[in-house]
Amino acid sequence: MSTPVPTVVEETVRPIAGFSPTVWGNHFLKSASDFKAIDATTQELYEALKQEVRMMITATADKIADKLHLIDAVQRLGVAYHFEKEIEDELEKILDHLDNDNIGGDDFYTLSLSFRLLRQQGVKISCDVFEKFKNNEGKFKASMINDVQVMLSLYEAAHLAINGEDILDEAIVFTTTHLKSMVSHASPNLAEQINHALKLPLRKALPRLEARYFLDVCSRGDRHDKSLLKFAKLDFNLLQAAHQKEVSDMTRWWIDLDFSTKLPYARDRIVELYFWILMGAYYEPKYAFGRIFMSKLISMISILDDTFDAYGTYDELKLFVEAVKRWDIGAIDTLPEYMKFIYKSLLDVYDKAEESLAKEGRSSYGVKYVKQTMEESIMMYFSEAKWLHEGFLPKIEEYEGVALGSSGVLTLATASFVDMGDIATKEAFEWLIKKPKIVVAAQTIGRLMDDIASHEFEQKRGHIPSAVECYMKQHGVSEEEAKKALRIQVDNAWKDINEELLSPTAVSLPLLERILNLARVCHFMYEDGDRYTQPLLMKDQVALVLKDPVTL
Repeated sequence: MSTPVPTVVEETVRPIAGFSPTVWGNHFLKSASDFKAIDATTQELYEALKQEVRMMITATADKIADKLHLIDAVQRLGVAYHFEKEIEDELEKILDHLDNDNIGGDDFYTLSLSFRLLRQQGVKISCDVFEKFKNNEGKFKASMINDVQVMLSLYEAAHLAINGEDILDEAIVFTTTHLKSMVSHASPNLAEQINHALKLPLRKALPRLEARYFLDVCSRGDRHDKSLLKFAKLDFNLLQAAHQKEVSDMTRWWIDLDFSTKLPYARDRIVELYFWILMGAYYEPKYAFGRIFMSKLISMISILDDTFDAYGTYDELKLFVEAVKRWDIGAIDTLPEYMKFIYKSLLDVYDKAEESLAKEGRSSYGVKYVKQTMEESIMMYFSEAKWLHEGFLPKIEEYEGVALGSSGVLTLATASFVDMGDIATKEAFEWLIKKPKIVVAAQTIGRLMDDIASHEFEQKRGHIPSAVECYMKQHGVSEEEAKKALRIQVDNAWKDINEELLSPTAVSLPLLERILNLARVCHFMYEDGDRYTQPLLMKDQVALVLKDPVTL
């Protein structure tokens, strides 16, 4: 009698990334009673200061430069959302002066500032105004070189360039070179401001982080109005308290569903993901629903990313894709156990959003577009997984055709529109899902900067191909040369974004600003390493916005 051959059960090999654990844990997990309401005296002071700032903005100024300086301060301190109409009206008056060539003269600081503020408002002001900065030989005037404020103002203005504006490209090179040389002999405060600007110009900076930084700068000087500064500090702390309540709710949601135990291979980053949305969509109080919806959505995107990148087997991923096409809880039985949890959680995010909107008597038609873009993203994830499964390395153009779609930017942009009220029309959603230039630009920034930052770490664990790898192979160049070429693409994408934000715009400017903010947060997450995967790199910034109040 022959001895039976034992059955060999092959264990599935899953390349675990070994992501670092959560930095914040239960830090933000508080009960409702822990959130203290603002007292009546502080509320009264806050309202009085708000009116005072409003009057300052609308008051007639002796000099246009003073009005520009005030508007700039209001915006940089993060309180402009209270005074949008007033600021728009004042900038229109300033534009009339500019049209009459009565602004700036040889005051290069004021001219640069007016250019930046108007472009930020969507005004298509010509870059030809900077010709007066040049001498007869076509070079920037040497008289500017020793004036730090002029150089900083020109530097910031130049980052609103669109394609073909060579004078602004030259201005960036010119100001960057001279600002770097100024650092060594500037005062400590000024040197800090120069380094801060060189690291990240205002156009690419995160408004809440910039507000926190600018509050500190203003508190050390005497150039700014005390009422404005006091109001901005109170406003920052009030918003922070509201955001702490939201991040507490998100932490409770994450812990109650037990994501970190059920999906131990995925990154445990709920606080960072809420921060991502707070920075990358909107921070104003009226968008609380949008922030919670988007925070849950980006949590699912992160889990799907980690599942498709390496953990899920090819056959499992195939099943998940089929289930997503159905968007029906009945499809859950076809999935392996861990995927059942992911699928149900994903469906719940959409169902709860629709329920919340219905309770508030608001239309939920936008949610179907978010589902559509999420489904498309998952198809892109699967295409990338197929490349890994087949050992295929695509050409850079083919890679970008898929990988831009898997960046999550379009899904998040679509989700951000859901809480934007009447301006988010069906036409606006239809326009968005056709991937207009501004969306492709934001996707390019998100995908390429992510790939540049995380290339080395990810290739060690059998990860899907990256843009760096594809470019190197196709063009026969070094890693550094590939990264340099991809950074040029990122720079050009920023110019596309700038162009799409100038009037006349395809849709309402506030909608486009959501896409701008998504590009900004992607830039932040990956401009100095992969801050999302390695959360210690962003712990200080999260603390500044969500943990530490401003000293009054």
